[in-house]
Amino acid sequence: MARTTTSLPAPHTMLEVRDLCVHYGDAPALADVSLQVGAGQLVALVGANGAGKTSLIRAIAGILKPRRGSIRFDGQEIAGLGSHRVFNLGVNQVAEGRQVFPSMSVLENLQLGALLPRARAQAAATQERVFAMFPRLRERASQLAGTLSGGEQQMLAIGRCLMGAPRLIMFDEPSLGLAPALVTEVLHAIRGLHEQGMTILLVEQNVMASLQLADRAYVLESGSIVLQGSGTELLADPRVKEAYLGL
Repeated sequence: MARTTTSLPAPHTMLEVRDLCVHYGDAPALADVSLQVGAGQLVALVGANGAGKTSLIRAIAGILKPRRGSIRFDGQEIAGLGSHRVFNLGVNQVAEGRQVFPSMSVLENLQLGALLPRARAQAAATQERVFAMFPRLRERASQLAGTLSGGEQQMLAIGRCLMGAPRLIMFDEPSLGLAPALVTEVLHAIRGLHEQGMTILLVEQNVMASLQLADRAYVLESGSIVLQGSGTELLADPRVKEAYLGL
């Protein structure tokens, strides 16, 4: 069968980071980082530990104030805006380490995610969507979050994020510390969100899986973007194969 040459129109740019510099004191964490995430895209950010991936997510989320550069969300400048205001615009994250409230029930954790007016208006429907995605959370709705397994806590963290009606979700190492079967389940859930049209920025230690999921990907080394392209292109790049895939 002949391969079509018709290309789809480029998606609307939801997130644009340009020439971003972030420091911890005098130590640079990010140096002139630029990337784009189109509406409905899943963009992967790949790099070794200490490359600056979490620093970038924290800067986008408003937790870190950049020293220089621009972060635009849906055309609005958000660099240095503050985490609460960035969250209100629809930028949410599933942070590394899950960070559920252990002394509260699964249901209470989910309800905490729906604090914004637009989220409260659709909380019942979103909760049902979360329970359909993760049936174990429905089964454990009254159970304290601190008694869940690591995989179940990650499901809860994703569910709580969805309860906030996000427009962009940033995942920071969602499979970290999980058993292989649960890694597959969590990544499958992320794939499902992408297929439903959610815009996603994914930082994931499983480089092969994240590039297979990604529409576009960036490689971050020592605080700088050194490679970019489609997930397929980077999977085939010999530098990525050698440095991150062990091939």
